[in-house]
Amino acid sequence: MSNSLTYPSDGIFHHFISTPLDTLLAEYQAVNPEDNVLALFHRCAAEVPAYRRFLESRGVNPAEITSFPVFRELLLMSKANYMQAYPLPERCQGGSLRGFDRVAVSSGSTGQPTFWPRSVQHELEIAVRFEQVFCDSFRAQERSTLAVVCFALGNWVGGLYTTSCCWHLARKGYPLMVATPGNNKAEIFRVIRELAPQFEQTVLLGYPPFVKDVIDAGAAEGIDWARFSPKLVFAGEVFSEEWRSLLGQRIGSGSPCFDSASLYGTADGGVLGNETPFSIAIRRWLANHPDAAKSLFGESRLPTLVQYDPVSRFFETNEGTLVVSGENAVPLVRYHIADKGGVLSFDEMWHFLKQQGVETINDLGLNDDFQPRNLPFVYVFGRADFTVSYYGANIYPENVTVGLEQPAFMAWLSGKFVLEIQEAVNGDNYLHIAVELLPGIEPEVTLAPVIAESIRAQLLRLNSEFTNYVPAERQLPQITLHSFADADYFPTGVKHRYTRR
Repeated sequence: MSNSLTYPSDGIFHHFISTPLDTLLAEYQAVNPEDNVLALFHRCAAEVPAYRRFLESRGVNPAEITSFPVFRELLLMSKANYMQAYPLPERCQGGSLRGFDRVAVSSGSTGQPTFWPRSVQHELEIAVRFEQVFCDSFRAQERSTLAVVCFALGNWVGGLYTTSCCWHLARKGYPLMVATPGNNKAEIFRVIRELAPQFEQTVLLGYPPFVKDVIDAGAAEGIDWARFSPKLVFAGEVFSEEWRSLLGQRIGSGSPCFDSASLYGTADGGVLGNETPFSIAIRRWLANHPDAAKSLFGESRLPTLVQYDPVSRFFETNEGTLVVSGENAVPLVRYHIADKGGVLSFDEMWHFLKQQGVETINDLGLNDDFQPRNLPFVYVFGRADFTVSYYGANIYPENVTVGLEQPAFMAWLSGKFVLEIQEAVNGDNYLHIAVELLPGIEPEVTLAPVIAESIRAQLLRLNSEFTNYVPAERQLPQITLHSFADADYFPTGVKHRYTRR
């Protein structure tokens, strides 16, 4: 096996558009992932000034990192000890921004942005993940397809990254038209009414709760979704299989494993993995067998379950959280992405399923002739730090604290709160914040809406993702006021957690 997979930069685009998906994936599978990530480490040690300094400051001699077991002993890279510790150009290959022609931005806990430059070379690797979805799930190589990008447009990674990857598929020969209304429902409906009838299928790409909003609001405005053979691509949040089924019913879907797919992506790493018909079938089976799911994942809740290419994005685990390495303008080498989850090889997954009595693909609800791709799995519960994801925006307790720490509230509130996403009876998500009152204070009916307005104002001021991802009508949190030391949210004698999932 070769040590790594590389192509000359001037030929990578031609290689992508001229090479069928099966061949691309076969090329990657011919590479040893451990050798590949070790080669990435040595390239970064030689070509990325910040990483070289990062190693030197910790007494690491790159020449001594000669095997994968030794590589696994390297200190984890994180936002705090690396991304925020070294200037952006020094974190890039070659120590310069030259050669990188696009950039994405992610918000930090205080609203301080982190910039992630990239080039088309890095996009093409991610475009393969989109191609897996459009080819394997939607058969878009055979059907004229309208792709409607419903992610927020701008510097944020979701919208333009998705648009660009879809354009690459169109350039490759997929009969695909890409429309970019962003998260503007009126514009989305205009696109659907005018263009969708001209295509064999329509794909909506966006954050799960927003896509649901689009489907529900569109139906209320008379759009017959089933007429357009809709397909759905999600990113940013974990959802239940009951929720997937609900949306499937509303769009007339009869094939949940092939009519939707979720992407596991981050601003820093791009798309790290994608749902496949196989992973969805497994997840739906696990949803109906909660004891098996708890045995596999260690929790009674279902994580997002995707397959990934270990040569493109190499996963490890560290104390129940995910670590990723991958080529990028700002390369990631054992980067701690603070997501709670784990990894399973293809064989480990099949072994587990057979232990549970699943003998064939048909037992998972797939046709006997379906051939799953031999790729490993990564499962993701969500952020392991103190954030919640709402319409794809990371909501930080620090932002909420500022909204509560206003002079008008100090005589009423303890300062403790619990941030969570709850689901209404109709399946809509909303941002709920439980707020603790000071001892002896009785809830005042007029206080909750004032607190809600204050928190929204600070979220809009401090968190650009919240401002641009969350629809205006969903930005006002729902506040409930609770007595001091309330047993449900603020029990005494235990460490307080500011988020709940």
